[in-house]
Amino acid sequence: MTTLHLFLYILLGILAQITLAALLAGYRHLRSYQHLQKRMAGMGDETPAQPRLKDFIPNVSKTKAAPWDGFRDFKVVRRVFEDFDQNICSFYLQPTDELPLPDFKPGQFLTFSLDVQDIKSGKTETITRCYSLSDGPGYPYYRISVKRALAPQNQPDVPPGVSSNHFHDHVQEGDVLRVRTPSGHFFLAPDTTPIVLVGGGIGITPMLSMLNATLDAGNIRDIWLFYGVSNSSDHALKPYLEELALKHDNLHLHVCYGHPLPDDTVQSDFHHQGYVDVKLLRETLSYQIYNFYVCGPRPMMETLIPALEDWGVPHQHIHYESFGPASIIRKSTQSAPVSPEQDAPAINVTFAKSGETLVWDGSSDTLLDFAEQNGIEISSGCRAGGCGCCQTKIISGEVDYTHMPDFDTEPGTCLMCVARPTQDLTLEG
Repeated sequence: MTTLHLFLYILLGILAQITLAALLAGYRHLRSYQHLQKRMAGMGDETPAQPRLKDFIPNVSKTKAAPWDGFRDFKVVRRVFEDFDQNICSFYLQPTDELPLPDFKPGQFLTFSLDVQDIKSGKTETITRCYSLSDGPGYPYYRISVKRALAPQNQPDVPPGVSSNHFHDHVQEGDVLRVRTPSGHFFLAPDTTPIVLVGGGIGITPMLSMLNATLDAGNIRDIWLFYGVSNSSDHALKPYLEELALKHDNLHLHVCYGHPLPDDTVQSDFHHQGYVDVKLLRETLSYQIYNFYVCGPRPMMETLIPALEDWGVPHQHIHYESFGPASIIRKSTQSAPVSPEQDAPAINVTFAKSGETLVWDGSSDTLLDFAEQNGIEISSGCRAGGCGCCQTKIISGEVDYTHMPDFDTEPGTCLMCVARPTQDLTLEG
């Protein structure tokens, strides 16, 4: 083989590598374009580059408004899909009375009264549901981001989420919804301590509120955002979050894919394969004091919160909210064993409608948890004392609250999501 032949072989190899790289780049560009096409489908030419209504309603009122009582009418002024599969949709809401909106604490939620038609009976019923605000305060709109609920694969006869699918299928731009003032005890503390925001699935919504509020205020506190989803198909606000991470040096974005698709690539689509767990947090975070804010599905909450405490994070630095029932055992709430001689008298809790009388042993956080753990169905919404869904009549006995609820209960009732019995108790539920 001559020197010339060797040179030609090397040149051909280099050209082949360049061609392969160009094809791969072209494929990724085409895939991104297809993602964008699907995202834009059905959204019209007015879709803003940034998924925030402030881009086309820039005049922000500086008038301070007070929270309102009862329900207030809000008009849906914008619908925006936030993920590739169009299973997550943001709804922008403005009050029909055109009066200023009160600020809220980043992480709080809105309570909705919805008229929903039952698929089987055809009858319309009014239900109450809560959705976290997914943008920061200070704008002439509120935003929520709702994920379509799908029936479990192993339980096809189980109906999917009634309210979330109602939003997706029936709530359109121009519709009017009944909304309570923002409330909730899960919100960002206004200090300078570095914050770790952990959102699993649609649990990213309150984290977006905290993130946007911090960055909008020009706050330079370090923000670590860990976002866990299955793969690129349900990765919400991907371009928006990536752009924020590029613009703000104090934002450290870590996206985890539990089940990446064949085309999903590390660093391009996500940063870590697997779930957000304490092992990842320990490997990523430096040794200092953080405030942790966690929101996500039940399995994540029931493993991550105790693991943070096992790691040594003080309980006052762990803040969380779960979607649906979650049994989270906090070390800070566990009491020392008590000898039989010191045992308090047993408390009997009777649920009149079901005819069940059960012994309260104090291991449940609230009466709502206690009922669910014993197979008694109780209507619930926010699970934080803000919406009033679980308001139940007290026939006899008394309760105490884990914290004072935001919702004003009717005389002779209690909110089971934040209540604990202090003596033998009979409830109507």
